[in-house]
Amino acid sequence: MKPTISIPDTDLTLAPLGLGMVKAGVRWGRTAAEADALFGAFLDCGGNLIDCAHVYADWIAVDGVHELGRAERITGQWLKRTGHRHDIILASKGGHPVYTNPHCDRTLLRCTPGDMRGDLEGSLELLQTDYIDIYFYHRDDPRIPVEVMVETMEDFIREGKIRYFAVSNWTAARQMEAMAYCRKKGYRGPVADQALLNLSVPYANGLKDRTMIACTGALYTYHEARPETLLMPYSGSAGGFYHAYAAGGAEAVAGSPYATPDNLRMAQRVVDLARQYGCSITNVVLGYFTQLPFACLPLYGPVSVESIQDAAATFDYTFRREDYVL
Repeated sequence: MKPTISIPDTDLTLAPLGLGMVKAGVRWGRTAAEADALFGAFLDCGGNLIDCAHVYADWIAVDGVHELGRAERITGQWLKRTGHRHDIILASKGGHPVYTNPHCDRTLLRCTPGDMRGDLEGSLELLQTDYIDIYFYHRDDPRIPVEVMVETMEDFIREGKIRYFAVSNWTAARQMEAMAYCRKKGYRGPVADQALLNLSVPYANGLKDRTMIACTGALYTYHEARPETLLMPYSGSAGGFYHAYAAGGAEAVAGSPYATPDNLRMAQRVVDLARQYGCSITNVVLGYFTQLPFACLPLYGPVSVESIQDAAATFDYTFRREDYVL
């Protein structure tokens, strides 16, 4: 991973791919040796952003247990074992609805100052660190004035518990409101935004989770105009949609919300592009983010050391914007 991304008005310089931790302890990292191998491969490839959340992955039972903060625990144990805390930029998120079982109310909003402080303190303990480099609101609650939400994060910055704050699943309107308040107060404001974006999103049938915000329409335009807020897309691989199509054709993705006529056409284009460039499906899918009209840093959830190495190789290829136009 050779290219880097610097966020304006910060000291943050990031590799172009982040390590998404949502499946840590589920699909990988259930032993110290396995975690060390994958984290080590990520660093060896030039990666430096590790993206956690206090809720990852509470909804998945491992050995019959829904564990609170599993991904943060695994990351914190690795940091303690290896001493790599100052070699990485550590991100985590709070304020997500609590679900330690699959039947909870995922629309229950938890963004009050007390909610955020409780989540942050829990994250710091599990991560075994005194501070988090980038701390996100994982969701928004429009009932809370944006001034209150900003000042909560600024309190954390003043206390030295976080270095910068960011947002996830916020509309363009709320982000503009937050930035206007921050400019008035002389604050840096949100340094990043995590929103749903991948090749399939513009042609999908919509989102099942109403608390998730896709980077389309006004939010896409917001990022075109405001490079000071780095987009960190999640679900960048479209939940394996393109890999499934490449392996089994249209039948393999039947029933997926992404399985629209336009996305099936795009899936075939991805297969053709992989053949044309002599690269993997993962490289083509992640290559999309290198051709957007604004900088962005996709978050990638690995399954193995080999998958990390493959994803990192994306930046060895020079894709073109027209590659991704139907």
